Amino acid sequence: MVTSQAPVGESVTVDAPAKVVLDLIADPDPLHYLAPSVVYAERQADGEGKDTVTLWSVTEDEEVWSRTQHRVFEADGSKVTFTDTKESSLAGLTGTWTVRALDGERTELSLTQDASGLADAGAAGRAEEARQVLLATVADAATRRQELSDLVVDFRDPLFVGGAAEDAYQILYEADRWPERLEHVSRIDLKEDVPNIQFFDMDTTTSDGKPHTTRSVRICFPHRKIVYKQIGLPALLDAHTGHWLFTPTREGLIVESRHVAVIKPSALPVLGEGTTVEGARRYLRRVLSTNSMTNLRLSKTYAEERARA
Repeated sequence: MVTSQAPVGESVTVDAPAKVVLDLIADPDPLHYLAPSVVYAERQADGEGKDTVTLWSVTEDEEVWSRTQHRVFEADGSKVTFTDTKESSLAGLTGTWTVRALDGERTELSLTQDASGLADAGAAGRAEEARQVLLATVADAATRRQELSDLVVDFRDPLFVGGAAEDAYQILYEADRWPERLEHVSRIDLKEDVPNIQFFDMDTTTSDGKPHTTRSVRICFPHRKIVYKQIGLPALLDAHTGHWLFTPTREGLIVESRHVAVIKPSALPVLGEGTTVEGARRYLRRVLSTNSMTNLRLSKTYAEERARA
């Protein structure tokens, strides 16, 4: 246990109302496309004013790690306290978000952490880095909320499958076999040194013939969900994340793809001179959906053939 660490905190002024800031703290889902190191966030309500949040992050040397924390929200919305659980990579860390309205359009935001209870003394640096990333991400997202509402393209495509989740999952999990199964994928170099954590480089072609090379990290939750984040991006994007979700129903299964893409405004000319943000949104919705629906249809065909057999 760490005993020499004093609480560390920092305050920033955010050009956004306090409720906007608090909402960004409460809902961790946007972190996977707003924070460069966060791959996935999952939240579970634990009762009135309480929840449990797990974040999966990737380091620069491509190690995936996770933290789980219990959070308590004060009734007036001014504070959120948290404690990392014993299962967390930051077990024993405690902290507080403080949100104070300065006026109707400005908020003082602070994030303070106490690392003295860390079970792993070597995790103190990681805890401090995470604190800085989270504070900067929430402050930036609140300040840029209007701009981001235009730049973030977030959509889901569901497909009914008359088969089992295990079979539908297999096709989407076996990304190393996509080049032999999917026309728009020409190459994948995949490694899975840790079970269910995949890194791969992939060459694809969009429906309009444009080639792309990307690098991705995927976290696989067998037969339930596969989440991904591109850590080597095409020129047009500042971020691209998403998931494959498998939801059993009484009649079969709903398999869903999700894409979240953040447009890089300075890169709009790669789609042609005069391309607008609206034009880029339409382009991304079309090409990303076309390719992922091809994956979904292959998953459906395989699972339904297995069900008939």
